[in-house]
Amino acid sequence: MKNIQILGLLLVIVGSFLPLVHVPVIGNWNYWKLDHSLAVMCWLLCAATLFGIVNNSVKMTRISALLLVLLFLFTLFAVKFQASQYFSFMPFKSWQDKLAGIVKLRWGWIVEFLSAFIIIFTKSNKADHK
Repeated sequence: MKNIQILGLLLVIVGSFLPLVHVPVIGNWNYWKLDHSLAVMCWLLCAATLFGIVNNSVKMTRISALLLVLLFLFTLFAVKFQASQYFSFMPFKSWQDKLAGIVKLRWGWIVEFLSAFIIIFTKSNKADHK
């Protein structure tokens, strides 16, 4: 089952380079364009997950993958919050909401979340345990 977890891990890494947010005129942004520190945190958690997979540490693997999911959720909320704050200069709340709505989430998030859930929910064989 390590192979499935490693595949999930590779998909998380690839997913960080896929379009995650679309900003009109500017284009699509991946994790690196969204925020460098969040991208580095994602890759460090991927390294911790890989360490857990290689060392047969189911607990470390699942905790790292759960932290990845929490990081993804945090990033989603931060993107939506930042988009609404960016247009706070508008005089009416409805205008702010309308303009904030032009920032769209992209399909890369599906890859990120599904890959992390693959890592979390993959059952380990008894031979994989120490």
